Amino acid sequence: MTTTAVPSPGLAGPSLKGRALKLLGAREHSRAELERKLAAHETTPGELARVLDELQARGFINERRVAESVVHRRAPRLGLARVRQELQAKGVPQDVLLDTVAQLKATELQRAREVWRRKFGELPASAAERGRQMRFLVSRGFGAEVIHRVLADAGEDY
Repeated sequence: MTTTAVPSPGLAGPSLKGRALKLLGAREHSRAELERKLAAHETTPGELARVLDELQARGFINERRVAESVVHRRAPRLGLARVRQELQAKGVPQDVLLDTVAQLKATELQRAREVWRRKFGELPASAAERGRQMRFLVSRGFGAEVIHRVLADAGEDY
């Protein structure tokens, strides 16, 4: 005799609000991120939007905090281009993105110098080594002008 398990009505899993709060408890999430992650769990149309509206009204979802969190975690190791790309991927609104980018521009050279110092710490001995150091900084999201200044300030003659 074979029996099939019938799910009990009370064991449907966490609610959308519960899932959203669990995600927000782990780290800051933008509204767009939450929409992407929770869309598959929406049972009735408009339910997810109502839950996210409520969480946003209560201050659980805050796009500026998302941007600050990304900057705090990533800016010490990454350049402006990579941080901007990550913020865009998270769906941070344009006004918050532009404010954050403007703040990061002020420290771009200093951050690039520190990344270069930690990784290399000494001037390249050859053109091949200079290229390797430059490619590393480019891969971290620093711009060409900043990279040239980092190497020039470290004693490189261009």
